[in-house]
Amino acid sequence: MKKIEAVIRLEKLEELKAEINRDFEISGMTVTQVLGYGNQKGVKEYVRGKAIITSLLPKVKVSFVLEDKDVESVVDRILMICGTGEVGDGKIFISPIEEVIRIRTGQRGKEAI
Repeated sequence: MKKIEAVIRLEKLEELKAEINRDFEISGMTVTQVLGYGNQKGVKEYVRGKAIITSLLPKVKVSFVLEDKDVESVVDRILMICGTGEVGDGKIFISPIEEVIRIRTGQRGKEAI
């Protein structure tokens, strides 16, 4: 099993969610509102004529736990939907998952996802 965490633009969330639900057998996802910066280094805005630099930008982190065989397909779909070619599109992190346990039933492994 693998965990995919994608930090993406907020406006891409609904489209990604719809595509993932339609095309993959993923039993759930976790969505977290996050703040961060990377190559963008923030945004300069003008308020009442004064420049203000916002260094932490709002993003969304979407997490999935899935079987190894589905990883590349899901990553390709995230890249297709969330990529604009502009700085600030986000990042995808892939990590191995050693074990999953459903608290309510005690199920383990694939059955717990």
